[in-house]
Amino acid sequence: MRTPRRLNLALFAAGLTTFMSLYCTQALLPELSASFHVSPTRASLLVSLATGALALAVIPVSSLSERFGRTRVMVVSSVAAAAVGLTLPLCPSFTTLAIARAVQGVALAGVPAVAMAYLADEVAPASLGGAMGRYIAGTSLGGLLGRVIPGLVTDLAGWRWALAATALTALVCTAVFWALLPPSRAFVPSRVDHRNLLAHLADPGLRRLFLIALVLMAGMVTVYNFLSYRLLAEPFGLPQTVVGLISVMYLGGSFASARAGTLADRAGRRPVLLGSLGLAAAGIALTLPPSVPLVAVGLLGFTVGFFAAHSVASGWVGLLASSARAQASALYLFAYYLGSSVGGTAGGLAYETGGWTGTAAYVLALLAIAVAIAPSRREGAVQVERVIDLSGRLVK
Repeated sequence: MRTPRRLNLALFAAGLTTFMSLYCTQALLPELSASFHVSPTRASLLVSLATGALALAVIPVSSLSERFGRTRVMVVSSVAAAAVGLTLPLCPSFTTLAIARAVQGVALAGVPAVAMAYLADEVAPASLGGAMGRYIAGTSLGGLLGRVIPGLVTDLAGWRWALAATALTALVCTAVFWALLPPSRAFVPSRVDHRNLLAHLADPGLRRLFLIALVLMAGMVTVYNFLSYRLLAEPFGLPQTVVGLISVMYLGGSFASARAGTLADRAGRRPVLLGSLGLAAAGIALTLPPSVPLVAVGLLGFTVGFFAAHSVASGWVGLLASSARAQASALYLFAYYLGSSVGGTAGGLAYETGGWTGTAAYVLALLAIAVAIAPSRREGAVQVERVIDLSGRLVK
């Protein structure tokens, strides 16, 4: 029999393996720049190609889940991605590594494309925010391990062994996910109707959430792509092992995701979303002075704010979409990973032209856009009416 604990653990493991694989090259970008003699912007393609390929695959994969089932698609996706990850250390050139990362991005698409819809199907609306927060906590911890493990191993054995260690860890997490994942019980197969995509895009509240996902992730991947270059250079001059540990800030994101989702269930989503965005902006401002303690505190504040905002926005999508939730979630994730791919590369141009000051200004502008387009209270009222229709209970 399914228990909430088993479901939560399974989706937590899914977040671990997916995001560990997705961001395994991010902490290694300076090392890969030097090894392959490429610029920071070009090196960042090893992140952008994976997330961009995932963005392109997420909508068709979500449609497959409407026909063939949520759990089947997630399991196949996670196993395929783990298999591709084992080939990364063997790539002989930057081009082959970039191609392998794009293939891995496609393989990874099934878990994030379906997990949000799976939770919306299986979890009561009143508890969805908390369940989504725990899944996002798994993704944030996966992102942490995907950066810390390579960062620690590369100084000892080089970037190839660093990627190998990450791939093996992701394979173990995939096995745990497969063993624990409960079968869908509320899912009913349906004919794929792409008119649902147009219906979701016609919803003003959903459109705002999709754009928020885009600008949020563009800022997040920019910060973690290029802050390491700054910390390795003067006046900081930190070693790679220490710089790799900046991703420990993801632990704050893991805590914030679960807490923000639960708080949004109780206090309302708009105020929690706006507060989270404000915290992220304050964190970026603190990274500007050339002080390691201030940069650390600022990065923690930014990371907590980002994950809290993402947790609230992603859970909000599941409530606003009264039907075809997998496709609504896929549109959110398409925007999210498009932001990572395109916005992260644009962040590289900001870094190369304006240094960290230009990069921070770019990220603050993205956060200002998110604040300006946050769904209104009126759109929140529409959400409440839909949840009443679905569950007979009032949920904020």
